[in-house]
Amino acid sequence: MGKKKKAYDHALEDLQIELVGLTRWLRSTGKRMVVIFEGRDAAGKGGTIKAITDKLDTRAARVVALGKPSQTEESQWYFQRYVPHLPAAGELVLFDRSWYNRAIIEPAMGFCTPEQYESFMKACPAFEKLLTDDGILLFKYWLTVDQGIQEERFAERAEDPLKRWKLSPVDLKGREKYGEMSDLRDTMVARTHSRHAPWFIADYNDQKVGRLNLIRHLLDQVPDVLCPQPEIDLPPLDAKPKRDKVKVKAEKVPKAY
Repeated sequence: MGKKKKAYDHALEDLQIELVGLTRWLRSTGKRMVVIFEGRDAAGKGGTIKAITDKLDTRAARVVALGKPSQTEESQWYFQRYVPHLPAAGELVLFDRSWYNRAIIEPAMGFCTPEQYESFMKACPAFEKLLTDDGILLFKYWLTVDQGIQEERFAERAEDPLKRWKLSPVDLKGREKYGEMSDLRDTMVARTHSRHAPWFIADYNDQKVGRLNLIRHLLDQVPDVLCPQPEIDLPPLDAKPKRDKVKVKAEKVPKAY
């Protein structure tokens, strides 16, 4: 393992320990937290979310990544399908893309009308004000990546059978709309950046550095309240070691290795 990789792993582990503390703080206070990840295709949203949740209790943190809306959802109030996924007391919810699809992807791809887009842009700050007024901690991150580096990542994904699934038709079409999406992004930030729900821009040309910076920043947004790990006294083990052998009839997984 190279020195750079070791340094990254150690830094990430330290942050992950603090993230576990964050979830303890949320549970102890009953606070609710929403973190929104938006950004360029292949910027690194999924990897960052995975790094955040990797060591967390799945009952304390949830990831929301909604697909294409159904016909019924298309007929609803735009924000309606996102509301059921908001956190309960003590929960952390991470949105891998969010209601901001309507600010960039949908208008760029022709998935919404100009009227629907404008209605969203007017309603979004008020919607987020309702969330924060009710006590939800809301953080919004936009991950930036230069076009040349994005192209390199697209090429890597296209060649790797384990990553090819990440390239959706919308991602591929978006390559032709880099400039248009930049303009839509700037308009989105200008019109939806507020004191109660600010946008934070994270440089993701180097994904690992961007990941560490974003997680550090997120942790710095909450009070530094010490929620120590509880001490655990393990009860004595059954004196006689036993093989874990199932005594009733069931199918066995064959040995392949």
